[in-house]
This record gives sequence, structure tokens and C-alpha cells, in this order.
Amino acid sequence: MGLNILGLDSKKTKDLAKDLNSLLANFQTYYQNLRGIHWNIRGKQFFELHVKFEELYTEANVNVDEIAERVLTLGETPLHTFSDYTEVSEVRVGKNVSDDKKAVELIVESLSILLKIERSILDKAGDAGDEGTNSMMSDLITEQEKTIWMMKAWLGETTV
Repeated sequence: MGLNILGLDSKKTKDLAKDLNSLLANFQTYYQNLRGIHWNIRGKQFFELHVKFEELYTEANVNVDEIAERVLTLGETPLHTFSDYTEVSEVRVGKNVSDDKKAVELIVESLSILLKIERSILDKAGDAGDEGTNSMMSDLITEQEKTIWMMKAWLGETTV
């Protein structure tokens, strides 16, 4: 296939874009989960968690946009329909989650799935010499590992 305008192997970038679209679908489900638990959280931790969940969904929304723009940068079309997202996403939909512990556990579970996908993309991006995607994955991984650590600390768990 040869090199594209970015100087990257066209076949490898097409494969990376497909994986980024999978990440995008999973991030969209994660984002919607965060919106739902932000709206529906109840209990004595309401004020603390309501604010934290808003922070997380705002951050997730930015990440969704950056992932979609990376797919475009690689010359492909980002997924953009709910049916695409539900067909591809591995992140479980958290419907009507209002319990604080269950909400935080859903975040940890979702982030674990995102990390798995991101690490796979990181490996493939390194193979392809795609520093743009590589850098994006490194930033996401660092951010999400910290969030998992914080959520696990909130749950009273000491190991990640």
C-alpha cells in the first residue's frame, strides 16, 4: 500500500484507525455511563461524587473528541452513531446506577476495559511508528491509571 501523507504505512494506519474507532465506541459508552451516574447518584456521598462524576464526564467528552479527530487524521471516518457504539463497545452499560459503591465500581470496570484497548493500540502505534497515536495513548493510560487508583482508594481497596 505504501506510505500516506503522514509518512506512515497506509495499511497500518487503517488498522490503527479501526482500533481507535473501537476505543471511541467504548469511550462513548463510558461517557454515557458517567452522565447517568452523575444524574442519578444518591446518598451521603452525593455532593462529593456528583462533582467528581461531572469532572470525569467532562474529561471523557474531550477524550472522545480527540480520539475521533485522530481517526480523521489517519484518513478514516470515526464511528458516530449509537448503533455503531453499542455494536462495538465492550464497556457495560450502567443503567439506573444510583448507589455510590456500584457507580465507582462501574467506573473502575470501564476504565480497565479502556486501558486494555489503549495498551493494544499503543503497541500497534509503536510498531507503525505513529508517534501521534502513541502519545495520545500514553496520555490516556497515565490519566486513567491515576483515576483507577483514586477510585480504588475511595472504595477502601489498597491494590489495583
